[in-house]
Amino acid sequence: MRTNRTYLLVLTLLFTLVVCGIALQKKKSTTPHIATADKHRGVCWVAGPYPIDSASIAELVQNNVNWISQTPFGWQREHNSPDIGTQIGSQTGWWGERDEGLRQTTRLAREQGIKTILKPHIWLRDSQGKWRGEISMQSEEDWQKWFANYEQFILHYAQLAQEEGIEMLCIGTELHRTCVERENDWRQLIEKIRNVYTGELTYAANFADEYQDVAFWDLLDYIGVQGYFPVAQNENPTIQEVEEGWQKHLSQLKAVSAKYQKPILFTEIGYKSTKDAGIEPWQWPQRMPFENREAIHSEEAQANLYTGMFRALMDQPFIAGFHLWKWYPKVSQLEERSRSRRNPDDGRFNIDFTPQHKKAQQVMKHFYGQMNQ
Repeated sequence: MRTNRTYLLVLTLLFTLVVCGIALQKKKSTTPHIATADKHRGVCWVAGPYPIDSASIAELVQNNVNWISQTPFGWQREHNSPDIGTQIGSQTGWWGERDEGLRQTTRLAREQGIKTILKPHIWLRDSQGKWRGEISMQSEEDWQKWFANYEQFILHYAQLAQEEGIEMLCIGTELHRTCVERENDWRQLIEKIRNVYTGELTYAANFADEYQDVAFWDLLDYIGVQGYFPVAQNENPTIQEVEEGWQKHLSQLKAVSAKYQKPILFTEIGYKSTKDAGIEPWQWPQRMPFENREAIHSEEAQANLYTGMFRALMDQPFIAGFHLWKWYPKVSQLEERSRSRRNPDDGRFNIDFTPQHKKAQQVMKHFYGQMNQ
């Protein structure tokens, strides 16, 4: 009898271990599930020089938008300098980037059912041509100074976000080397942010390896990705080619999402209205040769890229949504900027990222409407 009881006990124990092992394995391999109707249908809001009114927000509602991101700036002159200049408490700079403008825009958006991500950026003006992903200090003392300055910068906006009930705070944008070289500093900073701000947190990582290198996703609510992945090999891609171009990136994104059990949120994603926009989507239109701007202009290519993107991504359960780069409160702002430059007819608006007044706007409206059903 004792032998039989021992045998049964061992079998029961083994069965329990197997079941627990299967459950743990399922937990490890499960990706988050976000219902399509709950996803961000967002745009990256371009702060303007003048106050806005509810009409600017109403245009977003008409296009089925339910989130905006707003971006104030900190200014850094060299990639290896610990100094960060800010406009905190200042009345200089554009209205929409000042605290006053951020608060008013948030309130106007909320009145019409639109939520906000506050997404501060460091703007790097480096004499060596470096970009913010290469920010890195040369000494421990400078690292400590840089993080002290960045802490002052981001905690100011964390407090503003808390006071205004802003739904999400992005704690940084494309600061790749700082994340890789100073993970513990970021972890300590996130704890300080959590002590100030009770909403959801993300970080906006560049698509090119950074989102895979960041190791502190476990402390955040979303894996933020600046989604300028190359999705075409040729100009004027078809919708099917764009969908196929997303498949490799999708598998990599899904793996990172499963690893950290966090959904992917595209904190920026979008395309210029140019024939080659799917090849190197990250290229700014200002950097394109002036003589090529009209020759390479194509609303059709931009619309195909958006259509293929939505078809490939919007129903993926681990993707939390999109913030399309970018949306002007008034399209005339961009035209005014062009006129203020040396060449008043530089053709910049025709190839700019914005979908406004282009075929891509109808694509956005259509798919954002489908996501809201």
